[in-house]
Order: sequence, then structure tokens, then C-alpha cells
Amino acid sequence: MGVGDEQSGTRQVGQGEETQAGDAVLAAVEAAMTRIRRRQSRRSLARPAVEGAGGPVDLTTLAVIDAVDEGTGEGGRDVTVGFVADRLAVDPSRASRIVADAVKSGFVRRVASQEDGRRSCLELTGSGEQAVAAAHRTRQGFYASLLGDWKPGEQREFARLLTKFVRSLDEAERG
Repeated sequence: MGVGDEQSGTRQVGQGEETQAGDAVLAAVEAAMTRIRRRQSRRSLARPAVEGAGGPVDLTTLAVIDAVDEGTGEGGRDVTVGFVADRLAVDPSRASRIVADAVKSGFVRRVASQEDGRRSCLELTGSGEQAVAAAHRTRQGFYASLLGDWKPGEQREFARLLTKFVRSLDEAERG
């Protein structure tokens, strides 16, 4: 229960109101994340990205291409089948099969690790780089249309907070 300070005109929020506000925030985050998850599971954005890739790319191969691209951007880290399994949240045997399909399709190639020649790493081929660039253009174009009527400061703040949220997810997953 809030207590009013008659002299300053400010209102102090009691613990009960903070709990209610916190519950409302958590309920709103949960509802928004559930809606995002449903949209992601329908892969409504992946389909146009695949179509914009300039050639036939199936959705699973696009996921592998994205994971390899993400790993390459993490500076000096070997991108392996294990890395792809981790990023796609699949077991290593499934990752091995879908990576083999991406290799067979010509979007990814296996190369020897610079750190350990016995270890096989993954990198994008020219076709893979074209496909990932097309996917980035398609997705960023979609987000630009969604954020088009937001003020630039709101866009930056959204990007900052969303990135912070995803970092927290990653940390929670690592334990």
C-alpha cells in the first residue's frame, strides 16, 4: 500500500504494490515471449529468407548456415558440429546429419582446425555466404518495416535491452 507524502506531493510505493507491478511485468514478458516463440516455431520469417537466398535452401540448412556464420563472428573460435548442435539445441548426432546435408548442398565445407589438424571445422562456402547475406537482408528488412514508425532512440533502446535479455538467457543456460 502506497503512502502519500503530503508536503512533497510524492508517493512512496509499498512492498505490496511493487510485488503487483513486478508480477504484471513478468506476466507481460511471458505473454510476449510466448507469442514470439509461436511465430518462430511457424518459421514465418525463415521462409522469405530462404526464398531470398538466390537458390534452393531448406530451413534446416539455413539454420546451419546461420550457426556457422554466428560462430565465425565470435573471433578465432573453431566452428564445429558440436558448436552447431549447441546453437541449434539439437543432439550431436542430429547436428552431424544436418551439417552433412549442408555440406552436400554446397553451403558449408569441412576444413582442418588450425589448432588441431585432427579436428574438423566448418566454414561457409561462397554459396553459403550469399545465402546468409540474403537471409540477413530479408530479416533486417522485415525488422526495419516493424520499427519504421519508432523513434531512433526507441529503436536503439529496444536493441540494447533485447541484446541484454538474450545475454541473460545465455548466462542462465550456462548455469
